[in-house]
Amino acid sequence: MTLPPAGWDADGLARLMAALGGADGQARYVGGWVRDALAGAPPGDLDIATSLAPAEVIARAEAAGLSVWSSASGLQHGTVGVVIGGKGVEVTTLRRDVTTDGRRATIAFTDDWREDAARRDFTINALSADPVTGSVHDYFGGLADLAAGRVRFIGDARARIAEDHLRILRFFRFHARFGNGAPDDEAYAACTARANDLMALSRERIADELIKLLGGPRPAGAIRSMIDGGVLKPVLPDIDADGAARLEALIAAEGAAGIAGDAVRRLAALLPADAARADLIAARLKLSNAIRKRLGAALASNAEARPRVLAYRLGPVSAVDRLLLAGQVDAAAAIHGWTPPRLPVSGGELVARGLDAGPVVARALREVETIWLDEDFPDAARARAIADQVAARLTGGA
Repeated sequence: MTLPPAGWDADGLARLMAALGGADGQARYVGGWVRDALAGAPPGDLDIATSLAPAEVIARAEAAGLSVWSSASGLQHGTVGVVIGGKGVEVTTLRRDVTTDGRRATIAFTDDWREDAARRDFTINALSADPVTGSVHDYFGGLADLAAGRVRFIGDARARIAEDHLRILRFFRFHARFGNGAPDDEAYAACTARANDLMALSRERIADELIKLLGGPRPAGAIRSMIDGGVLKPVLPDIDADGAARLEALIAAEGAAGIAGDAVRRLAALLPADAARADLIAARLKLSNAIRKRLGAALASNAEARPRVLAYRLGPVSAVDRLLLAGQVDAAAAIHGWTPPRLPVSGGELVARGLDAGPVVARALREVETIWLDEDFPDAARARAIADQVAARLTGGA
C-alpha cells in the first residue's frame, strides 16, 4: 500500500526531505499523519522521523534555507521543529525507551526503524511511509487493523500501559475514532485491570484526553465502555451510566438540529446535571475558567423559555448548549448562528431625557430592556420610543 499525496507545501517539504536524506532512507513520514491519510481522514500535524541526530537535523534544515526552532526539552527527546509553508513540522530522531515510570520515559537514540516503531502505543500509530515512493512500512499489522477498524496495543497491552498510563484513555479515544464494534478484548481487559494507574496522572492530562475523546465523531460508545468497565471510577467517579445516557441524548439532539458536536457541551451532558457539583469536578480537572463558566451556564437552572432572549442573556453558544441539553432541537436550531443585537438605548440617552444619573437610570434601562425583549428585539426607532415612554413616566411628563 502507498500513501496518498501529502497535501502540504510541496516545495518546502521536498527541500526538507532532500536535506534529511529521505531518498536514502534517512527520513520518513510517521505516526498520526500516515494513519489519517490511509484512513481517508483529514490530516493533522505532519511528523517526520529520521536516523539523523538532532544537531545534524538543525544544520541540514538551516542549510536548506528553512526556519528551525527547538527547546532544551525537545532536543533532549530528539525533536526539532521546522517551518514549512507557515506550518510547524516536528522532526524527531529515532528513539528507544531506556526506562519508563508510567508518566514519562528516558530515551536513547537509535538508527533502528522497527525499534522506534515498537515504542509507540498502537499498531495503527506505528506506521511510517517513504517520502519518495509513498510505500508504507508496517511492522506490527497496523494496516490490517486500520482496515478492520481494530485498535490494538503493540505487544503486551498491560506492559504498554505500565510504560505510560495515559494510554488507557488514548485507547478509548482511538477506538471511538477508528474502531468498529466492541473494543479489542485484550486491550479492553488491560485497560479495565489497570484503571487505577490513572490516579498517577495529572488531572490536566486526564482532562485533555477526555476533551479530545468527546470532540470526536463517535464518543458515546467508548464512554459507555469505559463506564461499564469501571475505567473512569478511580479518577472521575461522578461520571456514571446516567451521564452516558445524557451524552447519547445530546449527540442525537445535535444531529437532529444539524449542529456540530462540541466537546465542552458533551462534557456538560456527561457530568452530573447539577451546576455546583459539575463545577467542583471541573475544578479538580483544572479546566480553564472559560470552560468552567460555559459548563455552569449550560447546567444552571433558568426559567427563561424564549430561545432568542436566552441567547441574549447567556450568549448564543451557551444558549444552544442549554437548549440541546434540554432536548429542544428546534429552538436550538433556530438560534444557532444568530447574533443577538445590542440594546439600541444607552444610559446616557436616558439622562438626556431628564433622568438623574445613577440608580434611577439603571432601573429605567432595565425596564426599557425588558419591554424591548418582550417585543422580540424591535428596531432602534421602537427602542427609542420605549425609552421616551419610560422616561416620561419617571419624570412625570406626559
